[in-house]
Amino acid sequence: MDSGIGLLAAAAAIRKLRPDADLVLSSNPASMPWGPLTPEEVTELALGCCRAAAALRPDALVIACNTASVHALAAIRAALEPGLPVIGTVPAIKPAAAQGGRVAIWATPATTGSAYQRGLIRDFGGAAEVTEVACPGLADAVEHGDDDAITAAIADAASRTPVGTDAIVLGCTHYELVLDRIRAAVAPTASPALTFHGSADAVAAQALRRAGDTSRTGAGTLTVLHAGVPAELPSAAALYPQGHALATLIG
Repeated sequence: MDSGIGLLAAAAAIRKLRPDADLVLSSNPASMPWGPLTPEEVTELALGCCRAAAALRPDALVIACNTASVHALAAIRAALEPGLPVIGTVPAIKPAAAQGGRVAIWATPATTGSAYQRGLIRDFGGAAEVTEVACPGLADAVEHGDDDAITAAIADAASRTPVGTDAIVLGCTHYELVLDRIRAAVAPTASPALTFHGSADAVAAQALRRAGDTSRTGAGTLTVLHAGVPAELPSAAALYPQGHALATLIG
């Protein structure tokens, strides 16, 4: 689940690892963006998406949203576990900071500066020089496929990313859909050895571990829910590589 199409990154990663997996994409795009909402509002919306997905009896549930993981993960786990394994999305600060140097964390305004993210920096930042870079409007622009707004939001965040940055943590799942554009924007001032750290691959692997042995023959299916109501994959999904990877699935 996610607020919107940010879940495509994790879903495509699961699809790559397990082509036979049935995927349920549960979101509430009409409520986007979640970044400016209160923690209580985020929790209520996230719980709604999770309960709609849980009604289809999945083997595991991925909270493919950093903002929801920051504010609602404990409430979701309290509501659904142990019957349903719940996997949160944590910004990949630990691997990004492992080599020290300059690390920038691109995240929504709600995640940036949160006690949750500050705790991760404290616990896993090590000797790295970590800078939090809020990216207002970027997730919403990606959600709607607004090319001009994506360009402007990335340029703004890039201008606030320290010169010589060695690693960038993509602290919002929507950002992984426009990784190439982010890379191009920061390249002129970043370290030549700049690396990017998303969460989709690690989350997908953990979800499959928690799901257990569900191997079977045949291709997986795709079910899309918007606020609990069956829907189609949003048209904006086709603008991103991860959306193409899921387009052949039939619900």
